[in-house]
Amino acid sequence: MASFRDLPTEIPIFPLADALLLPGGRLPLNVFEPRYLAMVEDALGAGRLLGMVLPDQGVQRTDNRSTIYRTGCLGRVASFSETGDGRYLITLLGLLRFDVLEELPDHPAGYRRVKAAFAPYRADLEPPEGDTVDRAALLGALRPYFSARGIEADWAAIEQAPTPDLVTTLCMVCPFEGREKQALLEAPGPGRRAELLTALLRIDGAGPASGGTRRTM
Repeated sequence: MASFRDLPTEIPIFPLADALLLPGGRLPLNVFEPRYLAMVEDALGAGRLLGMVLPDQGVQRTDNRSTIYRTGCLGRVASFSETGDGRYLITLLGLLRFDVLEELPDHPAGYRRVKAAFAPYRADLEPPEGDTVDRAALLGALRPYFSARGIEADWAAIEQAPTPDLVTTLCMVCPFEGREKQALLEAPGPGRRAELLTALLRIDGAGPASGGTRRTM
């Protein structure tokens, strides 16, 4: 990617409920709406960068558009393919977070744009921490959480995964509520994010079991 000082001050954004992108994470997306197809095409021709933001579902929509949280994550299109019916299948690699300074007029193609401030999150570009995470506590909370939700997992792969990658992946794939996902995004650093993740797993793991199984990892 470009150096930090070359990051754009204006970026397109993709507001998508439940789709959390974190620095270092990989988010697959199936893009089919015309405005977001145009956004991806424009991004592919201009650094492959776009921002993911979560809608604030606790705030009523205005003018048929969602209210967004003010912190998101910049992603780079790491891979893409076009389907026979005109969709894009892309994978975003999370780079660093940003704060929304101002929402700009929509692009003529219809997608949303913002002025973004990356400076508060420059540390996101540094190698992630691993030694500050209580891995035993995290895995201890994960088992009952998966059991309560009928989630089947490859435990051998989980045990072998590097701790920073495991924390990032769990934050992104676990079916937390939007406000919980936003709290994970806004956590000051990987260590605090892991603590919050462990707490959420413990709280939700204490709930009633749900039927069915699905594989997440």
